[in-house]
Amino acid sequence: MRILKLTASAEKQLLRARLRHDTQAARIASRIVSTVRRRGDSAVFAWAKKLDAVNLHREGLWISPRELRAAQQAVSPHFLNALRHAARNIRRIAERQLPQPWTLETDPGVTIAQVVRPIESIGCYIPGGRHALVSTLLMTVIPAQVAGVPRIIVVCPRPNASLLAAAHFLGVHEIARIGGAQAIAALAYGTQHVPRVAKIFGPGNRFVTAAKQLVSHDCAIDLPAGPTEAIVLAARGNPRWIAADLLAQAEHAPDAASFLVTTSPSLAVRVQSEIAAQLRQLPRANPAHISTQRAGAILLAPSLNAACAFINRFAPEHLSLPSDATLLAKKINSAGTIFLGPWAAQPLGDYASGSNHVLPTSGWARMRGGLSTADFVKCFSVQSVRRNGFARLASDVQTLARAEGLQAHANAIEVRQSSEVRP
Repeated sequence: MRILKLTASAEKQLLRARLRHDTQAARIASRIVSTVRRRGDSAVFAWAKKLDAVNLHREGLWISPRELRAAQQAVSPHFLNALRHAARNIRRIAERQLPQPWTLETDPGVTIAQVVRPIESIGCYIPGGRHALVSTLLMTVIPAQVAGVPRIIVVCPRPNASLLAAAHFLGVHEIARIGGAQAIAALAYGTQHVPRVAKIFGPGNRFVTAAKQLVSHDCAIDLPAGPTEAIVLAARGNPRWIAADLLAQAEHAPDAASFLVTTSPSLAVRVQSEIAAQLRQLPRANPAHISTQRAGAILLAPSLNAACAFINRFAPEHLSLPSDATLLAKKINSAGTIFLGPWAAQPLGDYASGSNHVLPTSGWARMRGGLSTADFVKCFSVQSVRRNGFARLASDVQTLARAEGLQAHANAIEVRQSSEVRP
């Protein structure tokens, strides 16, 4: 991994590279989405065979109850115990995040209430590249269940026994053996055998991301997702641990961006050496070998204040503060999630701490946080106005309506004032 000075020019190049539009992915995703919209299942089946080498005519579109039961028997008790532990923590956080109904009287006779209702149906996209991501199933399904979503559709191109056992454990039974942009299109528009959903959740590759952006005009999506990002900010610390955290995120994909930001040249060199040593222990097929060279870097900042200012502009998906954590955390305004202290290894949050690992990338952490139960519900207001409440508001509302030139608004008040007829 290269060592660079954190200058204005270096920062500009890093931000520009992240915002580069993937025109190739958008073009291919557009073609796939349009064919699924026109041809439905036949297009989904054809793309599955061509892109994922999955013959849905032979294997079936939907996972059968027998496959779910077999998967439950195939996994180890150790795996099931780990699953239960992670699910318990994720559920506890999801329950705390759930928006609550409330009622407030703003004026005598005027009451405003918030009503919370679940989204009627959702689709959970589970990446199935090298391995199906069980953790993403937990992170999307559990908050949906806490929110009370009545119908949850899971899609994954290559669901393995671990994923199916986790789905069985969670009580999810609608699992389609599809992935890629074709799965996103099927969920967004529906086909002969895939129901249309109201909102799509879950990360994916560049083609899935492009497809989600394309269908977002017609179907809600959770949040824009780009390549994984991780920053470790430290002036001191254990170089072996720091390197391990950077590589943990770097192995997600060849374009995953992992950075150490430090004011210490000696720590930069030690971490660089440790990354090289740990990479030698990873299989050559691991994407970290590419991403650490292509997308990652060790950035030497002139001061901790300059480092924090850069991080707030970059707004990383993951941020680790292994040293001086309490002090530095107060200076951070934008991050998907922050890990405090040397023991807060980033994979803990990926799997089992309870915090959701579906997080904003590409600078979106400047505007929003990670996935939460609130993303699975609708909050709307109910306004109750009695006659005395109407009387208190009427004059001011007429004044404001006329200031905006909206005579019909003012008239809707006036007709009630002049009428002796009760409703």
